[in-house]
Amino acid sequence: MDLSVIILSWNTRLLLKNCLDSLAGQPAGIAFEVIVADNASEDGSREMVQALFPTVKLVVNSTNVGFGAGNNSALPYASGRYVMFLNSDTTVTAGALETLVRFADASDDIGIVGPKLLNGDGSLQYSCRRYPNLGAGFFRSTPLGRLFPRNRFAADYMMTEWDHAAPRDVDWVSGAALMMRRSLIDRIGAFDEAFYMYCEDVDLCWRVNHTPVDSQEAATPRTGGRRYRVVYCPDAVIYHLIGKSSDQAPTRMTYEFHKSQYLFYKKHYAATTPLPLRPLIPAGIVLRAVGQMTRFRLRYLQRRLQGREPSRAGRSARQESSEPAAKPQIDGGKRGRP
Repeated sequence: MDLSVIILSWNTRLLLKNCLDSLAGQPAGIAFEVIVADNASEDGSREMVQALFPTVKLVVNSTNVGFGAGNNSALPYASGRYVMFLNSDTTVTAGALETLVRFADASDDIGIVGPKLLNGDGSLQYSCRRYPNLGAGFFRSTPLGRLFPRNRFAADYMMTEWDHAAPRDVDWVSGAALMMRRSLIDRIGAFDEAFYMYCEDVDLCWRVNHTPVDSQEAATPRTGGRRYRVVYCPDAVIYHLIGKSSDQAPTRMTYEFHKSQYLFYKKHYAATTPLPLRPLIPAGIVLRAVGQMTRFRLRYLQRRLQGREPSRAGRSARQESSEPAAKPQIDGGKRGRP
């Protein structure tokens, strides 16, 4: 088996069906299997998979255990040489899976490879980035960033100076579509389940980038020898609609995002951060989280007062009716008109 595709789903039944349909239409260039890990969905997702995709393996979690743990729960059932973690709000273009496998097979030091991700309208999604730093923290999705939208800190973090047209070694790729060697997973583990949601992909790529290809070599960042690489492969194209699960609980997800930022800082940066800055960084993360959640609540209350915020039942009905229209119309995996 060349590849095991693991799709984590939480209440995204119609998007999940679109994703599975795109996988079913892949050419037979490689041997791959599909595993759906369901995080206690209540929208009929499990029943849909069982009825329409009988060859897909289904792993059912009794609660929503989060992104990392949910994906990890499917690993015992995966038999591929590579494992691809794939969001349910994606559509895989023809040949993308084979392209990723062949690309990784060509270099034994590729630990993780990520495809080019496009938005539903065909525009580029900045799905590979540099590691976060203080500059990005101050200027990415903050009031300072809105005052200075062309600041170099956010641009450097997002890698917007690059046209994303050729393969390139990167710091990390998005967990929305991330393929990793199974032998490397067995060696260093998959997602750190301390991250409930967000930053688990950054953490995984960090660990891969710091792992020697030679398993006998000490895993320290300053020793010699080859290290596994994280590589962006634009020849494989996947459409990603972004946030269709997390949009169902925006306040909770804002909290989880900033909590994960702190966990990543504590795990990888705290020991080397100058002492005077150490108390300031967690405080900044907390203030940023409070600001974003307060802004969200104020906008929610404003919509309620204006009668523009639907009830929970209304939101569910709106999502049910809009999801099929959100599926991009793929034209050979190319940009342009989706």
